[in-house]
Amino acid sequence: MSRLPSPAINPPKIRVITLQIDGKDVGAREDETILEVAHENDIRIPTLCYLDGLSTWGACRLCVVEIEGSRKLHTACSTRVAEGMQVTTNSERLRRYRRTILELLFAERNHVCSVCVSNGHCELQDLAAECGMDHVRFSYRNAPYHVDPSHDLFRVDHNRCVLCTRCVRVCDEIEGAHTWDVMGRGVDCLVITDLNQPWGESSSCTACGKCVQVCPTGALTKKGTAAGEMEKHGSFLVYLTQMRGNR
Repeated sequence: MSRLPSPAINPPKIRVITLQIDGKDVGAREDETILEVAHENDIRIPTLCYLDGLSTWGACRLCVVEIEGSRKLHTACSTRVAEGMQVTTNSERLRRYRRTILELLFAERNHVCSVCVSNGHCELQDLAAECGMDHVRFSYRNAPYHVDPSHDLFRVDHNRCVLCTRCVRVCDEIEGAHTWDVMGRGVDCLVITDLNQPWGESSSCTACGKCVQVCPTGALTKKGTAAGEMEKHGSFLVYLTQMRGNR
């Protein structure tokens, strides 16, 4: 006895809503985030851990915005839009908050821009200039972090890591190797390969270089690059994500 075909299931309809960002009326789908809508309307919101093509992490807190009616700040990368929402992306409170975050990032590890291979091509450096961070008010930890040059092609300098986990996510979600992970808690966190083995001894690394290209600082770089020579290109992620979705 043949089975009757199951009735077609209509996908849920996604409503189009209207909200305000910095006083500007914009339209959006109700499944979008504030950050996505802002990008579509050429409204700049600073980010560090966010990268188009990777899952949302919401760790750096640089994309925080104000929403009318709420006393707390909200991360634009993970907050969905809503009908009638009024969002502020650039206020004195937000600028002060972002400068403080950047100062803490610089104070936590040893970011010496003048000798960094990513000098001039560093997202952390660019954000500091954009947000007006011209000095650090906090005491530097000056903790010793090691450099692992064991890989044939790349090196990792933990002094320059900001724990954005872009390397972890791209290795897992795009390459599918999950070589990278995070070890420890708080300021003692480190990105590690294969249960804290030297990168060059990793049995899962495919040497694709995706982690190096998405790193926003000089933490992951190619060998053979001198100060200011390491340029990175993370835009390939959108293409790879789209191609996988079309399979």
